[in-house]
Amino acid sequence: MTPFAIAGIQMHVAAAHSNVEALRHKIDVTMARFPWTQMILCSELSPFGPLNKFALPPDNDTIKLFQEDARRHKIWLIPGSMFIEAADGRIFNTSFVINPDGEIVSTYSKMFPFRPYEAGISAGTDFCIFDVPDVGRFGLSICYDIWFPETTRHLTAQGVEVLLHPVLTGTTDRDAELAIARATAAQFQCYVFDVNGLGSGGVGKSCVVDPSAHVLHQAAGQEDIFPIEIDLDQVRRQRETGMKGLGQVLKSFRDREVDFPVYDRSSGADAFLNTLGPLEMPRQWDDGASGSLTDPRLATNISPLPSASGDAGQPQEIPPADKLASG
Repeated sequence: MTPFAIAGIQMHVAAAHSNVEALRHKIDVTMARFPWTQMILCSELSPFGPLNKFALPPDNDTIKLFQEDARRHKIWLIPGSMFIEAADGRIFNTSFVINPDGEIVSTYSKMFPFRPYEAGISAGTDFCIFDVPDVGRFGLSICYDIWFPETTRHLTAQGVEVLLHPVLTGTTDRDAELAIARATAAQFQCYVFDVNGLGSGGVGKSCVVDPSAHVLHQAAGQEDIFPIEIDLDQVRRQRETGMKGLGQVLKSFRDREVDFPVYDRSSGADAFLNTLGPLEMPRQWDDGASGSLTDPRLATNISPLPSASGDAGQPQEIPPADKLASG
């Protein structure tokens, strides 16, 4: 058995002011209550909330405070993420991985900002993989990244056994995201630590999932500190023999007889995607406009909408799908 104790912190996040001291207090409380904790993971954008007006330079005093906390408690610390402004003015949603000596061992910038809603946030292009000595290999993704299985595919192909996933989800798709977290754990035979915030930081419902898609902890809608001791030997055994002695999915992918043309942008295999229209904010339905969420004609193949000439009740032909692209 290779046990390792990771605590998630689900806390209220404010948008109008800093949450740094509140988050540091939660870290102190975690270590006072659960001194056996070896790593702490906080939710996406928990230090300053979701407004990029609080963006900081890469070298900033806030991250130095978190380095001090990691060193004082002798823990691995991922204090959520922060908006970081690069020298060229681009803003990234960035997480820092801090080791028990207070050193930043890795950084990660979100690859899939939640566009079109997260306008003005640049996408990162580098993966985050780091080793905890004598324990195992960890990887980091942020919120919307998990909706793209290619991100986890790359991490687990490099040997990642635990996916750390800070989240800021305050929308009605949280249940879908929880389903994706469970599916990710099963597909890639890894632990998933999915930590959401509250208030301006999300609707909570953080979860921890083991490699067989079993939910080890499911938070509700209140503040929660949840330390979970994981066993990485379970990951290694399952990758060798399959979930419950069944599907050995990583080895099956390794031994595949097909390459996927969709990943070659010059292949034309993704031509359909180019019919979907621009990545833009949905709007109320306006006849002839794309991006509508409320076109009444989407409910049936034929709808008795009145025509401009007053032919009420006459069947109207629905425009082609490319004229009704969804957002």
